[in-house]
Amino acid sequence: MARWFITGCSTGIGREISRAALEAGHQVVVTARRVETVQDFVDDFGDRALALSLDVTDRAQIDAAVAAAHAAYGGIDVLVNNAGYGYLAAVEEGDDEQVRRLFDTNYFGVVDTLKAVLPGMRAQGSGHVVNISSMTGLVANPPNAYYSSTKFALEGLTEALSKEVAPLGIKVTAIEPGGFQTDYVTRSLHEATTALADYAAVTERKELIKAFGEHLPGDPRKVGEAVLMIAGLDEPPLRLLLGHDVLKATRDKLAEMSASIDEWESVTRDVDFPAGAR
Repeated sequence: MARWFITGCSTGIGREISRAALEAGHQVVVTARRVETVQDFVDDFGDRALALSLDVTDRAQIDAAVAAAHAAYGGIDVLVNNAGYGYLAAVEEGDDEQVRRLFDTNYFGVVDTLKAVLPGMRAQGSGHVVNISSMTGLVANPPNAYYSSTKFALEGLTEALSKEVAPLGIKVTAIEPGGFQTDYVTRSLHEATTALADYAAVTERKELIKAFGEHLPGDPRKVGEAVLMIAGLDEPPLRLLLGHDVLKATRDKLAEMSASIDEWESVTRDVDFPAGAR
């Protein structure tokens, strides 16, 4: 039985990961900004679930929740950083305050949670950090420039962190879901208040995303099962892509990058000093 701490558990992927872990017999700290939205886990699973109020933009709340997890279960073995939301805008349309708030939740909320949890994992010499990223953390398209930026930042953080903490017995994985049927569009999606006429194509993509948000191919329950599976591995992957769409998009991007690298290799190599010139 492992001790889990999961952020953003009220709906969607966070809820399914929580349920999968609890059904497998683990102890799980389930958190949400409104604790009443996760109280049903306590009703269903008793003292193996601890429901806590948590806004990941509030460092004091993070510290209090982690302290409560240690008091209840004696530590944290698996941290799942899931809390976050989307934002649709062309780059020029983005509202400065909204974009900074987006980064506060999607990126700095993860950083602050890591800083609160890692000391305990270091002390016990074990642990697994699972950061929920996105297909848009690997492939960026409008109107997701800002949301993608938060996830690209999370990808870099995850990759570097994995190398920092591997000698300490701590594992790190980024999960990159494609399109899944969650409340991402109906509840967790924000957009710019100003739409510029020159970006009509971006506006059209916004409307398509909102129109098809409830008809995406992915089953969020299977994300929960996948996270449960990799959390039990001695050697989990650094990245786990989930969904046919993210698999195709990532392979297409890698092929394009490889072709571009080959095309411009002579220029790439030409910028160094000649051998023996220094």
